[in-house]
Amino acid sequence: MHPATGQLQELQRLDQRIAALQSDLAGLPKRMRDADAQLTGARTAVANAKRVHSQALTERKKYELDVEQWKGRAKKYREQSAAVKTNEAYKALQHEIANAEAEASKSEDQVLGKMMAIEEAEARVRHFEADLREAERGIAVEKKKIEEQYYDEKKKLEAAQAERALVAEKVPKDLLDLYTRISKPHPGTVMAEVRDHQCKGCGMRVLPHVIQMLKDDRDTEVFRCETCGRILYTLELIPPSTDSECADRARPAELSES
Repeated sequence: MHPATGQLQELQRLDQRIAALQSDLAGLPKRMRDADAQLTGARTAVANAKRVHSQALTERKKYELDVEQWKGRAKKYREQSAAVKTNEAYKALQHEIANAEAEASKSEDQVLGKMMAIEEAEARVRHFEADLREAERGIAVEKKKIEEQYYDEKKKLEAAQAERALVAEKVPKDLLDLYTRISKPHPGTVMAEVRDHQCKGCGMRVLPHVIQMLKDDRDTEVFRCETCGRILYTLELIPPSTDSECADRARPAELSES
């Protein structure tokens, strides 16, 4: 297995960390927008409740004015009835008086209805204003957390990028170029462990002689998966033989010759 394999694994670990940090940072603006949208929704609810309340006040004033007008008409008709000369005129005025009083009564009912609506609207305004105050406090805390997370993760990202640059300097250029090319179709998963005779990147079988050479820490060849193209490595290295072990293997042969 190539001696720079460990550095490539570290490079991949850093690339994965950098990608995760970048993803987190990219998601923070959306969280900030969501918080603003929540606050906007709370403010809109207050504004709508106040508009309904204002409309109810306007309508109550209108019905109150109607009450005054209809009562004024009834009073005028009563005053006129005292001066009429004929029964027909008197009956006609009595009819107008009754109609005016009925309309005044209807308007008074409308005033009462609007007063109840105003009370309900005022309660809704208080409710939504309380929700708004709570939302403002909660969102202020959330925004502070988001800002703190942004600066914290930005520092971590810069540190990881600096560490990656140092590791990349130690990797041979041709091997670094290969790593970069493979990272385009397989970002963050350039390196694939060989385990149970399979490439753990794609699950396909790896030839036995390749596995054997990967296990030999004296081999400097770079092996790639024939299916997915990832750089292969194994954690099951064969330790190099010592001189004493070589001598022990040689003794039986020497003894047989003697």
